[in-house]
Amino acid sequence: MKHRAEFIEKIKKRLLKRRQEMLQELSDLSSEKVSDDQVRDSGDEALSLYMERLKTSLEQTEIDELNLIDDALNRISKGEYGICIDCGEPISNVRLETFPYAARCIVCQEAIEEQK
Repeated sequence: MKHRAEFIEKIKKRLLKRRQEMLQELSDLSSEKVSDDQVRDSGDEALSLYMERLKTSLEQTEIDELNLIDDALNRISKGEYGICIDCGEPISNVRLETFPYAARCIVCQEAIEEQK
């Protein structure tokens, strides 16, 4: 049991560090300008539109990961981290090490993905 608590504390530190990195990345992305607002032709306009969509997609990906991290940190604070939200069984340390914001054991996650 002590080993699991130490493991979860290690994961918590990792999640908090990654959260800070994500917040910085989001801040950098939101302040980054995609174009110089000097559209010269339709090719420039298409490229500018594509780059803006790519930036928006990257921001959404960052926000999605940040939400997963926040959910995991919330489960840690409630003492629910590392327990599958579907079956209530422990999530393996290997899975949590690889995917620290996992909320489901591998069996339940695969079942969810098969339903999609």
